[in-house]
Amino acid sequence: MSQSILDSNPNKNNMKNSFNSKVILVIAAVALGITTTNAQEVKNYDQGFRLGFGINGGLPLDSPYDYNLGADARIQYDLSKKYSITATTGFSNMFVSGKDNDLGYIPAKVGFKAFVLKDQLYLMGEAGAAFAVTNGYNKTSLLLSPAIGYATDKIDISLRYEHFNDFQVLKNEVLKDGLGQISLRLAYGFKL
Repeated sequence: MSQSILDSNPNKNNMKNSFNSKVILVIAAVALGITTTNAQEVKNYDQGFRLGFGINGGLPLDSPYDYNLGADARIQYDLSKKYSITATTGFSNMFVSGKDNDLGYIPAKVGFKAFVLKDQLYLMGEAGAAFAVTNGYNKTSLLLSPAIGYATDKIDISLRYEHFNDFQVLKNEVLKDGLGQISLRLAYGFKL
């Protein structure tokens, strides 16, 4: 019965078909505009690789770690003037005062960088692993790292938060997983 009411009103079906046609037309126009804009942006920009070398200093947010120092190398592929993909590795050391051992690790991360202001201010997200390699540590941790930065043709300065899901910290004299730190990176980069 309910279908016969819908079928018996031809104006409703025509209005519905007209509305669907307009929605499809608007979506197609927007998609065409985005495709044209992206094609022009890629056409006018030389895609390519960049290589950067950086030094890092960090402040761990949990005990027993006091500070972090490290160095890294980052390869970046520019997809367009605004977007890049990255791969970063290096070596960093979490220093501990007292009788506990320092924690040295090798980060291996991939990321996505998006320039948001005048092709210099960017937001970036990275994910990967941190491989503990010193002083008897043999754990590998998931590593997540959002960042904000400023880059020119040669210089890259960024501030990031890093979370090591599986590295242990002391909270209320109990060992728990989940180390966080704030880190500053100063780097020099160039086109390959």
